[in-house]
Amino acid sequence: MIVRVMGEGQFRVDDALAVRLNELDDEVGRAFAAGDQAAMSSALRRLAEAVRNEGTPLEVTDLTASDAVVPPEDLSLDEAHELLEGEGLIPDLPGGQ
Repeated sequence: MIVRVMGEGQFRVDDALAVRLNELDDEVGRAFAAGDQAAMSSALRRLAEAVRNEGTPLEVTDLTASDAVVPPEDLSLDEAHELLEGEGLIPDLPGGQ
């Protein structure tokens, strides 16, 4: 899976990390649903950190399409409304992992 961290670049993540990212994505969704800006920002920060720290950066010349995008942690609740419809930020893995 290829994940873009907005403003930073793209990273390849393995299935194990994708599962963890889905868990963090769920935290973002819960914070959004509760209207908790601080919790949402914290979850977005941890999501981006996990991608940065455990993903493999792609070369800037690599034009592979992103499967998911992690927005900046200062994303507002209003802006999040558009992004969190459907599967959330991180799509579920095939087979429901």
